[in-house]
Amino acid sequence: MTVSAIVPMTGSYDYSEVARSVLIAIAASYAALDLTGRVSAARGQVRLAWLSGGAVAMGIGIVAMHLKGMLAFHLPVPVAYHWPTILAALLVAIFASAVALYVASRHKMGWVEASTGSLIMGAGIASLHYIGMAAMRLPAITRYSPLLVTGSVLLAVLFSLIALLMAFDLREETKWTVPRRLGGAILMGGAVSAMHYAGMAATSFIPASPPDLSHAVSISALGNNAIAIVTLIVLVAAMVTSSVDRRASAEVGRINRELERRVAERTLDLEAANQALRREIAHRQRAEEDVRRSEDRLPLVIDTLPALVWSKLPDGSADFLNQRFREYTGLPTEEGLGWGWMKEFHPEDRAEDEWRAAFAAGEPFEREAQLRRADGAYRWFLLRAVPLRDELGNVVKWYGTSTDIEDRKRAEDELRRQKEVLQKIFENIPVMIALMGEDGHVELVNPEWERTVGWTLREIREQNFDIYAKLFPDPQYRQMVLDVVAASTGEWTDLKVRARDGRVIEVAAALVHLSDGSTLGIGKDITEWRSTQAALQEAQDELSLITRVQAMGELAAAIAHEVNQPLTAIVTNANYSLRQLKDSTPNLDELRTAIEEIANDGARASAVISRIRGLLVKGTPRRAELDINRIIQEVTVLLRNELSRNHVYLSTELASNLLRVHGDPVQLQQVLINLMMNALDAIRLSPQQPRKLLIRSEQKAARVVIRVQDSGPGIEPRLADHIFEPFFTTKAEGIGMGLSISHSIIESHGGELSLVSTSQGALFEFTLPVTMNE
Repeated sequence: MTVSAIVPMTGSYDYSEVARSVLIAIAASYAALDLTGRVSAARGQVRLAWLSGGAVAMGIGIVAMHLKGMLAFHLPVPVAYHWPTILAALLVAIFASAVALYVASRHKMGWVEASTGSLIMGAGIASLHYIGMAAMRLPAITRYSPLLVTGSVLLAVLFSLIALLMAFDLREETKWTVPRRLGGAILMGGAVSAMHYAGMAATSFIPASPPDLSHAVSISALGNNAIAIVTLIVLVAAMVTSSVDRRASAEVGRINRELERRVAERTLDLEAANQALRREIAHRQRAEEDVRRSEDRLPLVIDTLPALVWSKLPDGSADFLNQRFREYTGLPTEEGLGWGWMKEFHPEDRAEDEWRAAFAAGEPFEREAQLRRADGAYRWFLLRAVPLRDELGNVVKWYGTSTDIEDRKRAEDELRRQKEVLQKIFENIPVMIALMGEDGHVELVNPEWERTVGWTLREIREQNFDIYAKLFPDPQYRQMVLDVVAASTGEWTDLKVRARDGRVIEVAAALVHLSDGSTLGIGKDITEWRSTQAALQEAQDELSLITRVQAMGELAAAIAHEVNQPLTAIVTNANYSLRQLKDSTPNLDELRTAIEEIANDGARASAVISRIRGLLVKGTPRRAELDINRIIQEVTVLLRNELSRNHVYLSTELASNLLRVHGDPVQLQQVLINLMMNALDAIRLSPQQPRKLLIRSEQKAARVVIRVQDSGPGIEPRLADHIFEPFFTTKAEGIGMGLSISHSIIESHGGELSLVSTSQGALFEFTLPVTMNE
């Protein structure tokens, strides 16, 4: 084959060899990434060993890749290789690999470190390449393109920077995953291969004389394959070694962490045990100190105790008596030891056999006995004795105290006497007494209660019936009574009670709450008293008539106006009717209206006369169920002219749904007229004050309350206690019987009339019991 001396040789690539060189580059890159993590994790001599071994393995891989790349390029002339130069290239590759591993395995890597390392590593790789090219021995000279050479060097530096950054980023175990490192190895291997073949492209071969073949070797196909195999074996061995070391390090780390955890737990346990031991030692020291102090103070404490303290042998003979015992009894110590202590007991309490039996039983016991103050007086004491036993349960000692209970005994005797007195009172007092539990059920009644209502407590319990339904049949009235029981304000309330024989009796009752939640009720049958009051009322009727006549005299002008007003209206309407009838065409509708008004006015005049006649007629009281609000309204109509004439503003606050009361309507009208006329007289005495009169009604438990309040000057406190006395008056023309009779009327109705203290004017209040439907 003839080769021109001036034309560059034309070469070709064996692409299978090219692929093998790229594979070696990728394998070398993967090994570099793997070894970087091991170098980073190692310390000291181990780090140096990994750095050296890794640099050798990587250097071999890089040289093998370059060598395979050159062998993949075929020229038309035989090519041999100068092995010393190849060895120099290997040293350069190992150095570049060492620099790369060192830089990438540092704890931190900035741009300065990365740039410096990439320059060194890039220069080493470029040097490796061109040293390897210099090892070629062939009949040709080598020429290089400066531009392509510069480009290949720059590529070597750039790819070195990329390789260092990737190796630094993937060196940590947490980031070590096969896909990530395999991808990084492919990228790095491709970059290194690209740099190599860029360098090859910068080279051209010009035919020349035969070369010096000393120390040169030819690489056969077998040698070519052997290079790849050996290189891969070295790289795989490095990666296997790294993987085994990694796993071994991980296991060692796990074992170390487990060991550290166990050591830490054990250390905590030991520390806790030490702290507990120190606390126990401190507690024992304090306890021992307390015991020592207690032992020092014990004799003093025992001697100064207010109780009588002693100790005895198992048979009951005394071996110790404290100072308080000796001072109280006046018994010398030598006389009180043994059974001498028995001499200070009352003769009735000196039963020595009983005392010996109590000690012989070996169980704690208490006894009350009379013990003699050095002055010869006896007082009651409570003796308590407890045994001290040995490990076999035998009594080895008795300890005891004697506590003065004289005051308690006296209190118990007094309590017993008071209980007996109260029992006698409960059984014999002529007052009804009942005790109700928290649920309202009757728990206890006295004989007077049973005699009055006819039911016994035993019957109530045995028959299990509702006693409230028996005593108060009307549901509405019964609910009112239950409300009174629930309130238990202690105020006296008049109740109507149905006895067992069907009689309805009147009872004055008061109920109070006790501290345990129960309710105590006391009551008195006032039926006969009511009858006596009725008899007294008949005697007062005559005097009541006089006061009514006097009141009517004062109301003459009002009565005249009340009667004159409807009569005037009658006359007016009658004259109008006559004029209509004289007319040739009378208005029948208006005539009919006028005649109807004449009839209405006539009925109104008749009603006024009837009310006046009722006030003046003497007769027996007519008691009936009344609506007190209606009585108030009738009286205000009767007095409206008098109120208007005196320019008095009347206001009423009447509660709705009031229970009815039982009474005489004329007498109750008389009370209201008297209170309102007195109020008018008082208001006339205070021209500067607003002229106001207020009447209120309300329901309060089992009573209806009516209040009459004026805006006058009020009643002087010194006169307040006398205003209900007969013939006591503050008016020059008065006879002093109006309030006295009103007071008697209200009492006869079972109520109470009183003067209530207020800051303005005078306030009179009277109450009336509500009606129980039978």
